[in-house]
Amino acid sequence: MNWKGTVYNMCRVFNAPGDCKPGLHYMVDIQPKLEAIKKMIDRGEYFSINRARQYGKTTTLRALARFLKNEYLVISLDFQMMSHADFENERTFSASFSEELLYRTPDIPQDIREKLAAFTEESPKITTLSAMFRVLSQWCGQSSKPLILIIDEVDSAANNQVFMDFLAQLRGYYMNRDVSPTFQSVILAGVYDIKNIRRKLRPDEEHKNNSPWNIAADFLIDMSFSANEVKGMLENYEQDHHTGMDIKEMSDLLYDYTSGYPFLVSRLCKLIDERITVKENSPKSGWTKEGFLEAVRVLLTESNTLFDSLINKLNDYPELDHMLRSLLFAGKEITYVIGIPSVETALMFGFIKISKKNQVLISNRIFETLLYNLFLAVPSMQQEELYDTALKDKTMFTLNGHLNMRLVLERFVEHFDSLYGDQDEKFYENDGRRYFMLFLKPIINGSGNCYVESETRNRERTDLIIDYCGEQFVIEAKVWRGAAKHLEGEDQLTRYLEHHHLKTGYMLTFNFNKKKEIGVKVVHHKGKILIEAMV
Repeated sequence: MNWKGTVYNMCRVFNAPGDCKPGLHYMVDIQPKLEAIKKMIDRGEYFSINRARQYGKTTTLRALARFLKNEYLVISLDFQMMSHADFENERTFSASFSEELLYRTPDIPQDIREKLAAFTEESPKITTLSAMFRVLSQWCGQSSKPLILIIDEVDSAANNQVFMDFLAQLRGYYMNRDVSPTFQSVILAGVYDIKNIRRKLRPDEEHKNNSPWNIAADFLIDMSFSANEVKGMLENYEQDHHTGMDIKEMSDLLYDYTSGYPFLVSRLCKLIDERITVKENSPKSGWTKEGFLEAVRVLLTESNTLFDSLINKLNDYPELDHMLRSLLFAGKEITYVIGIPSVETALMFGFIKISKKNQVLISNRIFETLLYNLFLAVPSMQQEELYDTALKDKTMFTLNGHLNMRLVLERFVEHFDSLYGDQDEKFYENDGRRYFMLFLKPIINGSGNCYVESETRNRERTDLIIDYCGEQFVIEAKVWRGAAKHLEGEDQLTRYLEHHHLKTGYMLTFNFNKKKEIGVKVVHHKGKILIEAMV
């Protein structure tokens, strides 16, 4: 049976929380990913699948178990189902691990079953990990199919010496697999990379943990969804619902905003399907660019498990918070170098990705907008006079649901100059664009979002995209570097407008020269209308 499993006699839905079930949920076809993982298993490799929360790990592992079952005996365990007390010592762990094996694996030979059961007795005679692994080795030796061990949520055990000893046993049998039967492959899944587990242990225990998982092969399979994979899922949905949507446009939008992060793709689709289309009383209305942008707005205003997890990580890791602020607001360019704690932490929890040019980027537009909203919402920022001014004037910038971006620029220039006009170059570079976003926040709050194109963010320029009530506004915020650079900026903005099929764009230039000409003017450039503000 292939990974798609049994199709149930009911209408499928999009699913965001928990694992996806093929017969119940609209899913991306992960068959190519399963085939790639199977190649690693066929080679006898041990490896970890480390991805951020709600990145499709559990869904993939369960699909993999179904995919492998004809060739392998798959043992699937979830450490989340074991309690903290189960990891107290070797005895309790051996008992609980054996119990989980007995409960979740029906095809255990009778003699092996009896030996495992002995570990679960109230007063077992044998209580060590080494004894349990000898039983597991016997099982591997007499099984008609090679055994695969899959353990999900290994983070539940990571802060524990017993788990390190468990890994050491796996490593020992792997190294001696030519003389002692052992698992064909072991897959450990969780957020934390096993090599980072030692960071969670006390320093005085460091000497006990000399890379017990250095046998692991690199897991390089991309678990994010491509635009084409999303397109396939939407085609399945369209066959059932006949909305008339432009499938390519919708799949491209979903990918552009999420970079294929599985939870975000599924959640946005679910919002469109179950909330936006219902609200508009038309299935077609939701599956449009306007409906999609409304779903984005709803997503960014809700509380969900993924966002809650990310916010908690910012509180738990102050260096992570500082690094992300520098990346977002100061235009700091960070080149990825292995071993920098704040960057490795951000990568592990899914905040960032590494570009082909080895640059650190925020993972996707949704996360970027979420972070901007969080950082601009802190009391110290909202106590700024500029924010208070925008809050008092917010009603003047909209008419019949339309945002007057020229007026926004005019008022920002006026207030920013009076408050911060005497600041130096460093202030304009580090804080100018941050204050513009702070000014924007109360104006668009609740009806729109603002994000930054990661590829264009640096100390000289930033492309801001504002989604407001189904409309998009492109604003290039830049630091003045002379007339030639300004002309380059106009060319760049024009190309960007062409890409987004927009006629009008906006440019905000922070000029630290004392003789600058402050104000807003209209420039016609290569067939586009540019509203240019200088402060």
